Amino acid sequence: MLVKANLDWSVRTEKVVTESGIHLPNIAIVREDTNKVIGLHSDGYVPYQNSQLIELMDRVTTLTGLELKKGGSFKDGARVFVQMKSDNMTLGTDRIEGFVTGINSFDGSTSLGFGPSNVTISCMNTFFAAYRGLTKVRHTKSMEIRIDQICRDIDSVLEQEKEIFKKIKRMSETPVFTNDYDQLIDMVQRKLFNIRKEESIEDFSTVTKNRIQTFTNDLKGEIAQKGMNSWGVFSGITKYTTHSMNGNSTENKIFGTYGDRERVLFNELVAFGD
Repeated sequence: MLVKANLDWSVRTEKVVTESGIHLPNIAIVREDTNKVIGLHSDGYVPYQNSQLIELMDRVTTLTGLELKKGGSFKDGARVFVQMKSDNMTLGTDRIEGFVTGINSFDGSTSLGFGPSNVTISCMNTFFAAYRGLTKVRHTKSMEIRIDQICRDIDSVLEQEKEIFKKIKRMSETPVFTNDYDQLIDMVQRKLFNIRKEESIEDFSTVTKNRIQTFTNDLKGEIAQKGMNSWGVFSGITKYTTHSMNGNSTENKIFGTYGDRERVLFNELVAFGD
């Protein structure tokens, strides 16, 4: 898996020294195969190597029966993810595949953590749920003890996935009536594109107007397939964030602001109609 995911490299730590020779109380995390600095930390930081992460995932697969499927990295290796295959869900013509995603970083952007994620196979839309299933592990000398706790508690992530599947089914059964549609979509657009309530469409920049138009097209296509319901609306969101946005959608959804916004909108649409 290390080779398949292009994670077959390690990092080393180096002391940080100024040009004038002053030794700082920091360490640089240097990728050994490229000599690129991919993190800067206090001297108490202990990197968790890719080989250790894959070894951990192997231990988890032994405990759970899940299969280690894929992985990768972003920002020259500063951020790393690996995935195990979990359950599937069928919803009409959609098949929603579940994964347990593990994330780690060398740049300090995240602790080692795990959470459920989904891929809707009908259009390959992706959604990464919040990493709240387990206590995240900070990079310290004692982290191995807490990693053992992760191995014991991985079932809570799978329970979280079951809850997500239930919420998706509920969304598919929650109609969006015509008189609610405009107000709902206005809320979605404002949260997705971070538009203030007091801003009107006349105030939007050309870039924002173009983004909204692309999103509207994606939304119409998903609603046509999935129906005028909360799941159709959320699928419009994930289609836009997966296929129409600039940048790497996996990185955006795991580590970026759009992933955070998507998770907020998921909960809003689950609650819609209550």
